[in-house]
Amino acid sequence: MPIQLYEENGGRVLVIHFTGKLTKADYEHFVPEVERLVGQYGKLNMLFDMTGFHGWDAGAFWEDTKFAVTHFSDILKLAIAGDKKWHEGMAVFSKPFTKAKVRYFDHSEIHGAHKWLAET
Repeated sequence: MPIQLYEENGGRVLVIHFTGKLTKADYEHFVPEVERLVGQYGKLNMLFDMTGFHGWDAGAFWEDTKFAVTHFSDILKLAIAGDKKWHEGMAVFSKPFTKAKVRYFDHSEIHGAHKWLAET
């Protein structure tokens, strides 16, 4: 599966590791888990680890757009980690679609992303 999820800091940080190319079906796994945690804890900090991520198919891109609109204000901090220049560009691109503080971290500095997200 191209999406792996795990919680840190008692569920207040959600780490999502994307690999390969996402399809619409992948969102059927990802979105309910985010909604469960938002329902349980309220606003979350998230780490999108894009290392090894190659993009979306058309259906997944639409699901991603719906996710961004629906959860616009559910994310406090969003760390995006990756290993490609376009991954860094995603951090800039995503800022208008969220109220979250957004920062990019090179994958070699992913420990810094975890630390930043753990800070209140």
